[in-house]
Amino acid sequence: MTEKRELLYEGKAKKLYVTDEKELLWVEYLNQATALNGLKKNEIAGKGELNNQITSFIFEYLSKKGIRHHFVKKLSKTEQLIQKVKIIPLEVVLRNVAAGSFSKRLGVKEGTPFSLPIVEFYFKEDALDDPFINDEHVLALKIAKQAEIDLLKVKVRKINKVLIEMFQKAKIRLIDFKLEFGRLPDGAIILADEVSPDTCRLWDAKTNEHLDKDIYRRDLGDLVLVYQKVLERLLTI
Repeated sequence: MTEKRELLYEGKAKKLYVTDEKELLWVEYLNQATALNGLKKNEIAGKGELNNQITSFIFEYLSKKGIRHHFVKKLSKTEQLIQKVKIIPLEVVLRNVAAGSFSKRLGVKEGTPFSLPIVEFYFKEDALDDPFINDEHVLALKIAKQAEIDLLKVKVRKINKVLIEMFQKAKIRLIDFKLEFGRLPDGAIILADEVSPDTCRLWDAKTNEHLDKDIYRRDLGDLVLVYQKVLERLLTI
């Protein structure tokens, strides 16, 4: 039985604890909602439980499709066990449809589909507001080698296909999403962090109703009720 030890890290939405097994970490999902790089912040009862359950479900689904990731198992309503990885300081964003910052930055109307998915990199650094960067920046900052950049793009596109299929079964459109990856001690790169309505932009397949954190960002309604709807739909597939 893995034992929870001291706090290792506390982020915006999760706490990480070391365990008595050096290769495993204990994750606790928090009820905190944040937007605009932490400028907007609120405690929302029930959010942590829902994100943990949704993420656990999605990681288990990805396992069945051969996607390697750090998730080991769900421990409780708000906790899970994960493999310890060294996080690559990149947010890898894939966009199937124009929305959010892409629409604001480039003047493309929200809801405009792309003929091919677009992959973007953002430097994971809160102090700099996670700036958009390109492949050359990644190389210059020594974040990853060219072969690793190419591998990340292959991985995120493969994950996109699996997630589109999964969400379609739940009558949800996958608009865009953010992933993080980490390195294992042997250098292997695997999916890490979480996959949830906090990190994915999701719209109802029929009405285009928001089913993600834009509900909180844009004050569109009750975040918990929306996340509960996403979980309930996923559990039916």
